[in-house]
Amino acid sequence: PLDRAAARRAFGAGGPVIASVGHLVARKGHDFAIRALAGLPGWRLLIAGDGPERDALRGLGARLGLADRIAFLGRLSQARLAWLYNAADILVLASDREGLANVLLEAMACGTPVVATDTWGAAEVVTCPAAGLRAARTDDAILGAIRRLAAAPPPRAETRRHAEGFAWDATTRAQESFLAAILAGRR
Repeated sequence: PLDRAAARRAFGAGGPVIASVGHLVARKGHDFAIRALAGLPGWRLLIAGDGPERDALRGLGARLGLADRIAFLGRLSQARLAWLYNAADILVLASDREGLANVLLEAMACGTPVVATDTWGAAEVVTCPAAGLRAARTDDAILGAIRRLAAAPPPRAETRRHAEGFAWDATTRAQESFLAAILAGRR
């Protein structure tokens, strides 16, 4: 967590903000975040990443009349991403497939809850209300999850505490326990 007010100023966040972070390719689902923005008057969308879908995503925002509420930030350093996560109210990751996505844990470590499509690794990370919500990969489901999370956001400190459960020490202890149980079963 960083100075949230300073982070919001750094990104010109006067109102509620969604962040969407990742390579600008179709499978990352930035288009879902853009379409959700259409149902969220007064919100802004900050997209961090670069890739071959940049122009198509800009075009979608323009066609929907949202160009003035979307900022394409390009590729950001890890340090700058931390400021983005702190500025955001919600991170949206609408991928069609992911392992255990770092972007989810990075956002939560900054206290920012997430809306993640219910794919692969998201079910391992978004496991409680403090983390955020999982949603089907549809426009209505993602918009609905954003609205629900915005209406009852978890305390940022609780979101951070949830992420701490994925620190290296905690992860190592869980792996050791898992392997010990396997070995115990063979005896």
